[in-house]
Amino acid sequence: MAISLKELVKNEDLLTGGHRACAGCTGSNILRQIMLVAGENTVMGGATGCMEVVTTIYPYTAWKTSFIHSAFENVAATISGAETAYRALKKSGELTAAAAKAERMNFIAFGGDGGTYDIGFQSLSGAMERGHNMLYVCYDNEAYMNTGIQRSSATPVGSVTSTTASGKKELKKNIMAVMAAHRVPYAATLSIGHRKDFLRKVRHARSVKGFRFLLMLSPCPTGWKSEPDQSTELIELAVRSGLFPLYEVFDGVRYRINFRPDSTDVSEYTDQQRRFRKVWGDTSKLQEFIDAQWQYLDGMATVFPAKPPGTKVKRI
Repeated sequence: MAISLKELVKNEDLLTGGHRACAGCTGSNILRQIMLVAGENTVMGGATGCMEVVTTIYPYTAWKTSFIHSAFENVAATISGAETAYRALKKSGELTAAAAKAERMNFIAFGGDGGTYDIGFQSLSGAMERGHNMLYVCYDNEAYMNTGIQRSSATPVGSVTSTTASGKKELKKNIMAVMAAHRVPYAATLSIGHRKDFLRKVRHARSVKGFRFLLMLSPCPTGWKSEPDQSTELIELAVRSGLFPLYEVFDGVRYRINFRPDSTDVSEYTDQQRRFRKVWGDTSKLQEFIDAQWQYLDGMATVFPAKPPGTKVKRI
């Protein structure tokens, strides 16, 4: 049964307004909608980064649920520890009355690409390998936006940052393949420009036991040099051009592609961002990346399908 956004917005906002996110930032939108699905009895952990800073500038907080601020590198370890402590207290009968009464507890960690792909990867890998019952959310704005727009391993080829003035030469890390290699029960990419798909995946992730991973592309007007009112459009163009595929991986081996590119030229995406000024007129490297990415995805979804062969995939 699909989630009705009309019904969902009746739930209490656990991430309130009044935070200090920049205009056009989709990170706060992503977290707000995840919390609408997760609901109460949720413990949140935030790695140092944009979303932690803008929601918890001391002595204020925009969170109306339990929130733990972790260092850049250890939010997955922090929340895996909280989840383990909960299980131990539940087993010993030492939970508070409110916690014992709760039907379930949600343990959610979030971080940007810097705190996920790079600095926080060690604790993230450890939490996955141990199989903690938690959800990890990565809002990927493709650089270290909070500390000066330095390149990360999530920065796409050709993108200008403060440390790649002539454009990044290396390809973006395939973090989803890394998640699959850990054989986690569920990993998926999401787009707030595809809301029904977004909400379905969040709800499914909430229902799965074990470690779950959600990856969202999160435009940053400051670092991407784009207009604040273009953020959702940019995500849609990234999906339509094939640059940001929407798909799911079950147990690390079964693949389901949710949307396919519709022949939109990737230049429609890059031309609206001054960070790609070095590749304007020549997006060949990006297109090579897209083609190789889809060759891999199509191969995995064909050999290891999440649905029987012949199932039609909805086009955008």
